[in-house]
Amino acid sequence: MAFTAKDVKDLREKTGVGMMDCKNALAEADGDMEKAVTILREKGLASAAKKSTRVAAEGVVTALTNDKSGVLVEINCETDFVAGGDMFQELASKIAKTALDARPDNLDVLLETTCVDGEGTVADEVQEVFLKLRENMKVRRFALIDGHVVSYIHAKGTVGVLVNFDTDDETAVSDEFVDMGKNIAMQIAAMNPAYLSEADVPAEVIEQEKEINLVQMKEDPKMANKPAQVLEKIIEGKIAKYYKEMCLLNQEFVRGDIYEGDVKGYVASVAKALGKSITIKSFVRYEKGEGIEKKEENFAEEIAKMVNK
Repeated sequence: MAFTAKDVKDLREKTGVGMMDCKNALAEADGDMEKAVTILREKGLASAAKKSTRVAAEGVVTALTNDKSGVLVEINCETDFVAGGDMFQELASKIAKTALDARPDNLDVLLETTCVDGEGTVADEVQEVFLKLRENMKVRRFALIDGHVVSYIHAKGTVGVLVNFDTDDETAVSDEFVDMGKNIAMQIAAMNPAYLSEADVPAEVIEQEKEINLVQMKEDPKMANKPAQVLEKIIEGKIAKYYKEMCLLNQEFVRGDIYEGDVKGYVASVAKALGKSITIKSFVRYEKGEGIEKKEENFAEEIAKMVNK
């Protein structure tokens, strides 16, 4: 029995399973809708769709670099138990290798890319691991950076960092450069700067900071009667402090045991010692599950509801 595009659409709406899986199930079922549903259930795909509504805020951030570029990938699951397991960790590594090798333009393209060391696509590999572990999981995001890239992964994948440096090939392989790159990446992981330099901070952000500080001072009895020029000087100092907190190059270098000063000064000191030019071009920082709203469980309330039913 033949089936139409509408049948595929109806099966997708009925089960929540992907379009291609629905099409394949209908083909296997010779167009029989109910049989196709059964096929999807037998394969565990309908179960995957149901679980996909559950919050996946755990997982891992992984990084991979070569002499030309680097990639940072975040893959989420539901529990830290699964995230720490070999199967999930291997999946993350395989996806990072695929992204670095295939260089997809976006996440959708990555998911449809044939996975390295595998026969199916990245989406297929994720599905296979789901069928074994039975937790909602997804590839959330990735970033590719070209150039001399240094990576750092903190605490088994809770935070991942890529830093792109502008320097020559000879310098990029020196021990001094590699050590410096790791230190900068660790700085970013620990201090979470929002921008690279003052020039990268949008003008509207600075204006907002000025307005906030001005309102705060006007509401402070000790500040309210001070001359406008004095308030302006105070605001300038607060903006300078904002730069020092939010801009990587302005931040105080956390490894005070090897250099005292800001990050820009530390990089300059290493460059001077090597007699080379080294600058930071860009960076990417991913924190596992950031921005994902986790469901707060109150087991006492849950049990009370069950008892009172």
